[in-house]
Amino acid sequence: MKSISGIFVLSLGLFLAGCDNSASRSVEPLTLHGNTMGTTYNIKVFTSGKEIEAGVLQQQVDDTLIAVNASMSPWVENSEINQFNGLEANKFMAISDDFRAVVAESIRLGQSTKTLDITMGPLIDLWGFGPDKRPTKKPSQEQLDEMRTRIGVEKLVLNEQGLTKTLHGLELSFSATAKGYGIDKVAMLLEQQGLSNYMVEIGGELRISGTKADNQPWRIAIEQPDAPMGQRQIHKIIEPGNNGLATSGDYRIFYEMDGETFTHLIDPATGMPVKHELVSVTVLHPSAMTADGLATALTVMGTERAKAYAEKHNLAVYLISKSDTGLVTYASEQFKPYL
Repeated sequence: MKSISGIFVLSLGLFLAGCDNSASRSVEPLTLHGNTMGTTYNIKVFTSGKEIEAGVLQQQVDDTLIAVNASMSPWVENSEINQFNGLEANKFMAISDDFRAVVAESIRLGQSTKTLDITMGPLIDLWGFGPDKRPTKKPSQEQLDEMRTRIGVEKLVLNEQGLTKTLHGLELSFSATAKGYGIDKVAMLLEQQGLSNYMVEIGGELRISGTKADNQPWRIAIEQPDAPMGQRQIHKIIEPGNNGLATSGDYRIFYEMDGETFTHLIDPATGMPVKHELVSVTVLHPSAMTADGLATALTVMGTERAKAYAEKHNLAVYLISKSDTGLVTYASEQFKPYL
């Protein structure tokens, strides 16, 4: 299940607002925005004097994102993901390079973390956090046990023939990786045109490259997880360098039932919503897709497991956890240079 992003861009608007002479206009970024994947995208590019036709680049971005969405969205009738979800067991389906890239990385992350599972959509629906109506009662242990036998990335087979499933009815959901892949595809498009100073954002996830005007670094704010409802406050400002960036948390989507509070993040190993002190995870990685998936997976793990995983795999990770005395933070050694 994809979690809620908790990052936003700082300083760019203030920088431009403070420039009121004619010379400043030469350092203003090319700005593009639109809709994709059920959310919005925003792109800022410093063109360094290159002649770029905004309308042409906008169309290229839109075409790129439309192609990704047409492949991976369950809301597109004949998308690749819908074709696969309706496929019989043990029958291989030829897939596009884009679809293969997302499936391969999603399987790798699932096998490595044990907490990211692109087949767990029906389990999420059972708890009421999918497109179906929320349940009126907690699923029984029998329902959860039975559901867990019908999910799992180990039931997927990816090879040169394409992709198949070993269990009838197994379905995919790329809610934790497709958006990041779309960001990576747009970044690739920009770089192919010689544009290396940019920020690409889709639904709160980012990929940053180069600098802003006058070699000023991009600055991103991690959101304060215990800010009052309806308010966005800054927890910490970072300079992420050339990286994808994703933040995941369990502090916005939840419901109460029978005196218990349930988050929207579900552990595929237990079938249960997680209950722990970790409330925000920020991951930096060269791939926005990988950062996106890892942020969700680490949030499900909880603080100590997430720390151990980050240290074992040399990941740039920043954690915010609750404690009896307030929020406690942790930055991995790989993350500290960006603080």
